[in-house]
Amino acid sequence: MPTGRFFRVNSKGKLNALGTLEELLAGRKSDGYLWLDFVNPDRDQLLALVEPLGLHPLAVEDCLDADQVPKFNEFPNHTFVLFNRCRYAAGELGIDEVDAFLGKDFLVTVTRAAPENVAALTAKLDEAVRGELDSARHGPDYLLHVILDHALDDAFGVIEALEEEIDGAQETILAKVSEFKPEALIRLRRHLLALRKSLIHEREVLVKICRKDSPYISEKGIYNYRDISDHLVRFFESTEICREMISNLMEMYLSLLNNRMAKVSNQTNLVVKRLTLITTIFMPLTLLAGIGGMSEWSMMTGPANWKLSYPLFFLLMGAIATANFYFLKWLDRRRLSQAEMVGEPERSPLSSESGRGA
Repeated sequence: MPTGRFFRVNSKGKLNALGTLEELLAGRKSDGYLWLDFVNPDRDQLLALVEPLGLHPLAVEDCLDADQVPKFNEFPNHTFVLFNRCRYAAGELGIDEVDAFLGKDFLVTVTRAAPENVAALTAKLDEAVRGELDSARHGPDYLLHVILDHALDDAFGVIEALEEEIDGAQETILAKVSEFKPEALIRLRRHLLALRKSLIHEREVLVKICRKDSPYISEKGIYNYRDISDHLVRFFESTEICREMISNLMEMYLSLLNNRMAKVSNQTNLVVKRLTLITTIFMPLTLLAGIGGMSEWSMMTGPANWKLSYPLFFLLMGAIATANFYFLKWLDRRRLSQAEMVGEPERSPLSSESGRGA
């Protein structure tokens, strides 16, 4: 629901609320300056200010268009500034627009936000302005500084929240890499890119203000905006550091996951080698046992010679097993010698087995 509030700020630092726009404009020549604050206004509310305040229609259109980037435009009767206010809740980043028309004796602010956030934003803005009335009494450019500084403080809270989530993701990766979900890093990176985009354009806005492109910002008021510019530079560096940390965390996650998979693969290969060794040794024994179990052995030696045939059978099984073992060991030594010649030492499965058994 669109709302509009009208105030007069006098030279003594008092904020007087007025009921209607007509009442506000009627006392325009009085002491102080005008402050018109709108939240989600419609087109008619803003177009009503074009004639009495000299607002440019193109600037009004920028207020009504969504998804605008921060900008600074100079018009004949006012300076138009578009800034962003960031918020972060439930893992999602929200960016609201704060538009300002700065004139010689007036300031018009337009805020666009979700209906459920309007009450909280209005309360925070009132608290910030009333706490800086001693500074705001010097002119509308000082009040604009208070509002922009208040909007930038929200970006600091967003950066802190993102840094905490990055630290939590790092702890999770180091503690339980298999349970970590890389989608969290992708989401954080997306939020940082959106925040970085906003800060880049806001930095350009402050550069234009600090080089005195606006005639409605006094020489003394420039120093306040330079302070905001310093904060922007620091916040922008923080976002760059967070982006680099996310890239490093993604590399660390992939490296740890790859090491974990390599470890599992090595364990699987070792098990397969053991099973292959056992199968190779016992395969001829299984064949021999199958022949003996089907009575062919007793048929070949004769049932009367069982006292000689069965000990001979077991001796033959042991001989075959021993021959298989030493044959595989010879093949293993040959493979190791070839690997050492090409500079790739490998560990023998037979030697590892015998070492474990010893």
